[in-house]
Amino acid sequence: MRRNVFPSGLSRRVVNGSVLYAPVVVFELGDHALVFVSGLLARDADGAVVGVHDMAGQIHRVGANLEIALASVGASLQDLVRTTTYVTDIDAFFLHTQARQRYFGPALPTSTTVQVQRLSDPRFMVEVEAMAIIPASRLATELP
Repeated sequence: MRRNVFPSGLSRRVVNGSVLYAPVVVFELGDHALVFVSGLLARDADGAVVGVHDMAGQIHRVGANLEIALASVGASLQDLVRTTTYVTDIDAFFLHTQARQRYFGPALPTSTTVQVQRLSDPRFMVEVEAMAIIPASRLATELP
């Protein structure tokens, strides 16, 4: 069974009246659930950009958004198995490994980091997508 989840606390991307994507998709597969989290940016709940020109601040906001996304379905950072990180300045990103470790260090998921020319808005410096696996019994009973 597949469910699209729109967690409260994350902004909903609407362009020209259309919702662009589900921030979280859960797919139940027997006794486990796969949790896919779309690329998260440094946006607050209202969609405003957080930490312009501040890589560490953006990493922290993206990490907080990831916690919100995972918690909305009964998962946590400990359940991460895969992340992909897109950055506009890889040297600046690696200056802030302690910020990244705060969110991804406990689970030590597989990870890919790629430098890109630009993200969806030039004020963004980092975007992270993730995948987690949890026992289906831990899935939130009331998904947002």
